[in-house]
Amino acid sequence: MRVDTNGGGGPPVTAESLLDAAVQAFLRAEFDIVRPLLHRLRSEFGAPGADPAAVRYDVLLGALAARAGNWPEAVRRCPDAPYGAETGVVHALAVSALRELAREGRHEDAGVAAIVIVLWAYLLEDEDLGGFRALLQERRGAPVSDELWEQAIGQLRGRVAELLRAHDARAGRDALAAWHTAWEAECQIGAVFLADVPTDAGPHALVSVEEAARQLAHHGRGDDLLAAYATRHPAVGRWSEEAPEHRACAPFLRRALVDRGRDRVRAGAWGEALADLGAAVRLGHPLGAEERADVLRAGKNVGRSRTGRDNAPLARIEGLEQALALLPEDELLAGELTAELVRQGERTAATDPRASRDWYARALAVTPGHPAALAGLDAQLRADLEKALQGTYTGDGIPADQVRGLLSRHPGHGPARRWLENHYTEHAVTAAVAGRSDEARGAVLALLRHQDPAGAYDGELVDDRLAALLVAAARRTDTGTPLAGPEDGAALERRVASEVAAARQRGVLLARRAALERRAALLSTAAAIPGPGRGDVARMADGALLHLALHLQADAAWTDLIDLFLGGRIPTGADPALARAVRGAYLCRARAREQAGDTEGARHDRACADGVRAGTPARAPLYRRERRTPRPSSDSGQDTLW
Repeated sequence: MRVDTNGGGGPPVTAESLLDAAVQAFLRAEFDIVRPLLHRLRSEFGAPGADPAAVRYDVLLGALAARAGNWPEAVRRCPDAPYGAETGVVHALAVSALRELAREGRHEDAGVAAIVIVLWAYLLEDEDLGGFRALLQERRGAPVSDELWEQAIGQLRGRVAELLRAHDARAGRDALAAWHTAWEAECQIGAVFLADVPTDAGPHALVSVEEAARQLAHHGRGDDLLAAYATRHPAVGRWSEEAPEHRACAPFLRRALVDRGRDRVRAGAWGEALADLGAAVRLGHPLGAEERADVLRAGKNVGRSRTGRDNAPLARIEGLEQALALLPEDELLAGELTAELVRQGERTAATDPRASRDWYARALAVTPGHPAALAGLDAQLRADLEKALQGTYTGDGIPADQVRGLLSRHPGHGPARRWLENHYTEHAVTAAVAGRSDEARGAVLALLRHQDPAGAYDGELVDDRLAALLVAAARRTDTGTPLAGPEDGAALERRVASEVAAARQRGVLLARRAALERRAALLSTAAAIPGPGRGDVARMADGALLHLALHLQADAAWTDLIDLFLGGRIPTGADPALARAVRGAYLCRARAREQAGDTEGARHDRACADGVRAGTPARAPLYRRERRTPRPSSDSGQDTLW
């Protein structure tokens, strides 16, 4: 649209002519007429909405805002790429931003830093697409020679870079968050986008971490990249291409790691070099021929001094493990590592047997079947077996598989055979008492085959041996009294009462009770194993049970004694002494309940005592709280007493 303000006699006024007039007025420093022209432009034509007019308009408004100190408005108006804007206006805004950023106290204004980075990268672009050289020639009134142009460009670049570096150093920013890194990235690939930069944002808003890493790698600043990245992700050993948080920067990190690793090889920092090369491989770098040679060289020398006096065995082992992880097929590295692990096992054998075993085991993991490692482990195991048989072993436990392996290599080793027999026996007894019958029989069968591999063993023989093992374990239980059948009479009760009193005085009452309970459990388990000839075992089980019941009676453990009866461990009518003990327990507990005010509980206990005295069948109900009379015997169950 054209507007003729002179009645048709003068040139027509257009939006473009008004914008041109405003730009020229700005360049002539006639600032008092720039804003009226822009106001007329907006009122008559509206703000330009299409490039390049929109870019020229925004840059001009940004320059005016900068002159007034309104930097949020200047940042908002400044375009990401000011192509098409008048070079002089761009230069004026860039100079104002550079001066503002250099002022003390303004160095944290990321919006100003963004303008400096974007506009000066545009003005100093190598191809001079913005016409900055022509502007300089116009202002000088003379051509600018190539030599002078390059010198001036270098000085300007240096001034911007030094200012940004100074601010980065003052704020303690690392390379991945530095304004200087954003400056390099903008100069190379145009990575800063002002539309995304809020005025109160930090340097991280200027360029992404990925772009910063790319820039650092491109400019040969791998050490800076690695230092900054390690600050954010200290666990270098977990850097991996598969990890989402490392995937974006992986290409730049691995190149930097390889370069630093090879530099460290040349400097003789073998362990650090292997760590760098290993991290690069985890980030997806395939080792080339020269890098593989570096790994071999580092593995050969890691942990070693020139004289041999200051060798570091642990550092050598760690380095060899890293080298072997990089070259897993290399037999030389595997042999060196195995030898070092064996030597370390030998060094610690006397002072730290557990650590010594670990070293030998690691050697076998590298070279299965290595004779020296096996011999070292066997020596450790022999010592442990001797201690175990003597009762002085204090370790976490001896694995049966290791003992079987020792016997496969040394069939005639007696301590190993005895220990394994004890192991099978203990396993069988423990499983049987816990009710795991099949497991117990399997352990007995393993014991029999261990003793005579050529023998034939049927189920009856296995059961007989299991019962014998249980009886033998009961005999070894320290109860203070020998195994025998059930005794009778008041003399037995007096003897048990005397034993309880003596045990209480010595402070071993609980230990004695536990031993009696274990003996009763072992013998009752043996008596329950099917097979002929268990009568003697059953009588011993009854005797052990009677001894336990009288112990509880003498210790006034009435409820525990009643629980034995209710659990079916004491069948009614089996033995008069047991019946008397149960009846006495009910009566004593009844008196205690009555004294405590529990009349109903006392009545219940007396009714149960009367049932025991009457010789009620083992599985007949004696009392139910909801019925005063016994129920028919067909609905039986000793647990219905309560």
